[in-house]
Amino acid sequence: MSKPKKTRSPLRPPSTKKTDAREQTVRGRGPAEEGAERGSERRPAHRREDARPSSVPRPAQSRRGRPDRDEALAEPERLQKVLAQMGIGSRREVETWIAEGKVQINDQPAQPGQKVGPGDRVKVNGKLVPLKFQTRNPRLLIYHKPEGEIVSRDDPEGRPSVFDRLPLIRKGRWIAIGRLDFNTSGLLLFTNDGGLANQLMHPRYEMEREYAVRLLGQLSEEQAQSLRNGIELEDGPASFTSLSDAGGEGINHWYRVTLMEGRNREVRRMFEAVGLTVSRLMRVRYGPITLPTRLKRGMWMEMPETEVCAIAGLPPPGQAVVMAEKKRPVRIHRTAPRTAPKAAQRPK
Repeated sequence: MSKPKKTRSPLRPPSTKKTDAREQTVRGRGPAEEGAERGSERRPAHRREDARPSSVPRPAQSRRGRPDRDEALAEPERLQKVLAQMGIGSRREVETWIAEGKVQINDQPAQPGQKVGPGDRVKVNGKLVPLKFQTRNPRLLIYHKPEGEIVSRDDPEGRPSVFDRLPLIRKGRWIAIGRLDFNTSGLLLFTNDGGLANQLMHPRYEMEREYAVRLLGQLSEEQAQSLRNGIELEDGPASFTSLSDAGGEGINHWYRVTLMEGRNREVRRMFEAVGLTVSRLMRVRYGPITLPTRLKRGMWMEMPETEVCAIAGLPPPGQAVVMAEKKRPVRIHRTAPRTAPKAAQRPK
């Protein structure tokens, strides 16, 4: 006699359903009312009355189809601020583009001061710009500018540009924090974040600049005191917050000066106003950032992310980033100016 086969799932005793007040109410109803009640129970979530209305925009979706929490919680921001943070251009440049009608929001001309959110479509010169609202830490480069380079991308005279020595960036562009004259060397900062650039350049933040100045001659006590108290230039009064003697031999004498602004050729014009000529000018400090002694002319280095966040007033990065920066020393890069392709150099 063969034994019965065992089933995979054991037999369960029949469950006894408890009748509650709701079932008793349903039993007392007619077939039409009972069917309507059952239909409301089977109604999908997106059809219920408490579901999200169709007019409310859905949160931003990531590549895998899941909502992007950072973009979903992002509040609308001014258009020029968003584009500047992405490195598309400075805030003044974006305002100029808006006035010229080169910027559109949802296929409509953008207005000055207009805000955009994750669901808006922004075009610059007819090209769609993918907006980013998630938090990302900015980058900051330290460059030792030599004499003979201009801090501009477009120069009618075709002089060498500092941007030709910087590393290529995938998204956005490098923004120069302040400027140095063609014959001035020293510390020059670059960032890919327009907000950080504005924070370090705007006069209200009072970022102190320190210069090493070599003069043809020596300052008298009266001349030094007048430069500390302030002198009148063509574009307004100017003064040094500090002025100290750094020594020298022969007719050349070195001084260290600091000031709170960076007008065009301001240091040179101040010494010319007291009758002395600047033979060499070098910026050695900008705010809390000092030019490293091992960073020679024409070389650049990228600041660690932890230091950049401290300068920008952002939360510090994660522990993994901090540990990686401790293990990885800061690299110094020497780059040659990028040249145009041979095809572009051929005479027309």
